[in-house]
Amino acid sequence: MGDTRSLETRLSADSPQALTLSGGRLAALSWGSSSAPTWLALHGWLDNAASFSRLAPRLVNTLGVRIVALDFRGHGYSASLAQSSSGSQDIALWDYCHDVLDVMQALGLEQVSLLAHSMGAAVSCLLASALPERVKQLMLLDGLGALSTPSDATADQLGKGLLAHRRPASDPPRYSGLESAVAARVAGGVTPIDADTARPLVARNSYTGSDGGRYLRTDRRLMKPSLVRFTPDQVLALLSAIHCPVLLIEGDQGILGNRPWAERCRGAVKDLSRHVLAGGHHLHLEKHAVNRVANVIIQHQNLRKEALNHAIS
Repeated sequence: MGDTRSLETRLSADSPQALTLSGGRLAALSWGSSSAPTWLALHGWLDNAASFSRLAPRLVNTLGVRIVALDFRGHGYSASLAQSSSGSQDIALWDYCHDVLDVMQALGLEQVSLLAHSMGAAVSCLLASALPERVKQLMLLDGLGALSTPSDATADQLGKGLLAHRRPASDPPRYSGLESAVAARVAGGVTPIDADTARPLVARNSYTGSDGGRYLRTDRRLMKPSLVRFTPDQVLALLSAIHCPVLLIEGDQGILGNRPWAERCRGAVKDLSRHVLAGGHHLHLEKHAVNRVANVIIQHQNLRKEALNHAIS
């Protein structure tokens, strides 16, 4: 019996299981035994569950957890955004919270640990502040807080979003193959990313069409501006409402650093442990950085376990 479970864990750690959840609306990848404690992994904007394809096996093998990484709506293999009567629909950051809650419901999770990158980190912060009883801990990868708009720019943001969402959608780009699509992601990325790091993301996020071309699965409406964002004060208030432990791992070439806004966000979190590692925004997927990211998470978990055992004794 023990040998069978060990074999199951090794296979599921190295070869993720594809999941379909919430009535087929959401897709996910799962590493680790289904009987192990479950962490949910949340990817960044325009990424997908493959964002954790190099980090998850390292954590599963060492910590004995199960990691379920979902594709947010409109990303990867999850369903596209619902069409409204006008032919377009905005999705706000907080809408992704429903994706997480739907997955928790599907998996029977009352409380969860969240491993999250970039936009996924922002979603995690919203959930941890709004529903603190549902979130056990946050492990954030180069992301904290949320994009914001100053209150006096609200009208401009709304106008820009309304006009953009009413424009007809352009035809999706056609690439000659996977490597061509990877090259486009590298050239056009919002944050710097190399081909080796981008390849798992693009592979999951694209398909070969009947004409032999490579096309992206991403719902193109995701690239239109949001109609409404939180204000900076609202973001700081949400961060100050997080009561669970927060582990923040940043890349020294990432998006946070010592920027004044990042420092204000970090200062708003009550229980935050910060680590800065050599790497970029996708350091958890970079081959030269992923082991260091895994080691920080493993050490952090071991310290938490020791502190809990000491408190109990």
